[in-house]
Amino acid sequence: MTEIKFCGLTRAEDARAAVALGAAYVGVIFAGGPRSLTVDRAADVLADVPPTVSRVGVFAEQEAEDIASVATRLQLHVVQLHGRASADRIAAIRRGFSGDVWPVVRVLGALPNNVDELLELGDGLLLDALVPGTLGGTGVAIPWAAVSRELEEVRGLKPIVLAGGLRPENVAEAIARLAPDVVDVSSGVESAPGIKDHDRMLAFRDAVTLASAST
Repeated sequence: MTEIKFCGLTRAEDARAAVALGAAYVGVIFAGGPRSLTVDRAADVLADVPPTVSRVGVFAEQEAEDIASVATRLQLHVVQLHGRASADRIAAIRRGFSGDVWPVVRVLGALPNNVDELLELGDGLLLDALVPGTLGGTGVAIPWAAVSRELEEVRGLKPIVLAGGLRPENVAEAIARLAPDVVDVSSGVESAPGIKDHDRMLAFRDAVTLASAST
């Protein structure tokens, strides 16, 4: 069964909806953009999320100590690292944080050459579209066909999280082509940046459930 991560949450009611729909992960953003939150606001958004649902924080170029501090305060399970993912930086985050670290791979036409290194360093690998000037949440999909064969070579080593342009109308195709462990949706279930449409969240969940049953 492909798991679901609803990301870019900015309202507690959207986090509660994600939990009710069976999401395995809920995500809040500290990396800038229209969905970025303060730590206090993120705490409010995540207040009703039970410990059975993993909390993910999305970070960029913050200092490793600051990332670990936020992750500890919010009881995050995963740090999603859109910034530099060097061995030293990940090790520095781990010194103050006992959860998982997911480096992010920005994909344009093919998987970059450092995929093997990032898989070794992290606890999972998140694939997102490379859109200059942004760190995600753009609604742009990665080229699924172009990376499907390359992904076969690394599948099973660590969980693969697929982001980038997913929505209820196309997530079944994404699962059929790439068989990710987790599908990560933000703008694809929104009525406005950071405002989740609960009907689209339900449609996304149903599409993932149906597609998973077919694989």
